[in-house]
Amino acid sequence: MARSGIPTRERIISAANTLFYNHGIRGVSVDAVAEKAGVTKRTLYYHFRSKDDLVAAYLAGRDQPNLALFRKWFSEAEGGLPLRVEAIFRNLARSARHPKWKGCGFLRTSAELANLPGHPAIKIGAAHKKKFEEWLRATFAAEGIAESLQLARQILLLLDGSFAVVLLHRDPSYMETAGEAAHTLIEAAVVARIKRSARRVR
Repeated sequence: MARSGIPTRERIISAANTLFYNHGIRGVSVDAVAEKAGVTKRTLYYHFRSKDDLVAAYLAGRDQPNLALFRKWFSEAEGGLPLRVEAIFRNLARSARHPKWKGCGFLRTSAELANLPGHPAIKIGAAHKKKFEEWLRATFAAEGIAESLQLARQILLLLDGSFAVVLLHRDPSYMETAGEAAHTLIEAAVVARIKRSARRVR
């Protein structure tokens, strides 16, 4: 246990999270992470066998907090299903206006490691996106929407596409536009569900 009361492993991951997110995987050395965490390089390697393991731990640490935040924004939004999903995009656009925002850590890491498809961090990033997709699918299915998986994937594509374009242009309004598109898609699915229900009643 470190003097601060925070376990050494957690301090290392916290340091890696700050440095990797702000400067990229390639741009940060193990020495830099050790220095920021206040540990020796030897201590860092005691907890992580390699930089690859540290990168994987960095992304794993972002997984549940990010998913929980999306669910929070969804549950706290007012209105029906289209508005609640659109709220995720609106809140992301607000986050993107912060000067320290650097996009999606999962997508940025996958871009840096694109030539290493078997890298553990790539697998963690892919699993994270699948969890978000599955949450959307289950949410849509619970609302009686047909083709819930297809709709979930459409929303995921809008989300990740907006991450990329906003990072390129530094204009969060693209994320808001993506949210409006998501609203339109979901609203159409809801209307289709209502029409199906009405036909069954006749």
